[in-house]
Amino acid sequence: MKFGIERITGEADLRAALRGRRVALLAHPASVLPDLTHSLDALAALPDLSLSAAFGPQHGLRGDKQDNMVESPDYVDPQLGIPVYSLYGTVRRPTDAMLAAFDVLLVDLQDLGCRIYTFITTLRYVLEAAAAHGKTVWILDRPNPVGRPIEGTLLRTGWESFVGAGALPMRHGLTMGELAHWFVATLALDVDYQVVTMLGWQPHVAPGHGWPLGEREWVNPSPNAPNLSMARCYAGTVMLEGTTLSEGRGTTRPLELLGAPDLDALALLREMHRIAPDWLAGCRLRPCWFEPTFHKHAGKLCAGLQIHVEAASYVHEAFRPWRLVAAAFKAIRRLAPDYPLWRDFPYEYERDRLAIDLINGGSLLREWVDDAAATAADLDALAAADEALWRAGREAVLLY
Repeated sequence: MKFGIERITGEADLRAALRGRRVALLAHPASVLPDLTHSLDALAALPDLSLSAAFGPQHGLRGDKQDNMVESPDYVDPQLGIPVYSLYGTVRRPTDAMLAAFDVLLVDLQDLGCRIYTFITTLRYVLEAAAAHGKTVWILDRPNPVGRPIEGTLLRTGWESFVGAGALPMRHGLTMGELAHWFVATLALDVDYQVVTMLGWQPHVAPGHGWPLGEREWVNPSPNAPNLSMARCYAGTVMLEGTTLSEGRGTTRPLELLGAPDLDALALLREMHRIAPDWLAGCRLRPCWFEPTFHKHAGKLCAGLQIHVEAASYVHEAFRPWRLVAAAFKAIRRLAPDYPLWRDFPYEYERDRLAIDLINGGSLLREWVDDAAATAADLDALAAADEALWRAGREAVLLY
């Protein structure tokens, strides 16, 4: 198969429309070709392309920042001599001065298929800026590594944020190119844009189910996205960022773990099975103990669970990480009703709304967890209605 970046670098005819125009690139550490050359270096080596600037999203163009709310500065690339602008520094949206540096922006970002992943929001912001300033955007498409499954409630009106770019479910099942189509349509943007599609992407084929296992190296698109297992779990485990529970940051399996020093792992797992056994399908859950070296509960032994999604026990269509982690929250509430579960702290520069609500695009999940009378069927009904609505609505933007 071929990603969009391979087509733009390998097909001179495709680049013809870029000749004589100043080209910028929005990329991150996973923006690489099959031989692991970074996209910026590959584009700079093309004699018929004039590279005038580059942009980095959260965590940086080459990869420099470990945690959320740690900003990256602007700088000049020491080899290429072009400005590298940060879209996770003093600004989140490109400024007039940044936009003046190019005519065409190439977007080559590897996504994880989850609404909260901020590269989606950055895509929206650059499309809006391009529409306002008459700039051209080309999205160089890449796989959604978790494929086509849909899961979670839709973001509610008024809950838009840097971790919630629009009325998407937690697992949207779209590529960045398809998301660009969706943003342009739903926001009614008058923008000159196009998607350089992939060739040969097969999101329903095992064992990768979206990621070309055995064909492509995995490069972390962000520091705590070290493998496909994390990507598969992320739509559920990212909710842990809004809680006092560790999501495994500071370990070698970030966002595949959940735990805390005061949990009873075995009791937690038993209660999750009582609440919603169907929500735990498609994976294996292993009680475990781990000690984060940094972040929440650093230096303390945590008891919890690891979600295993690598072996033959993994069933792609049955695995529902958002519901699985919701079941863990509900189990903790039942085992310890007064447990201080929700973390109250500034999250992605939001200080007036709980992080768990920002992550979920509304308060529905938190209210369900905290309602002692609410059942698994209640949350399932809410989510299933939204999932059906999204499944029908996304058909118009599917490219593969």
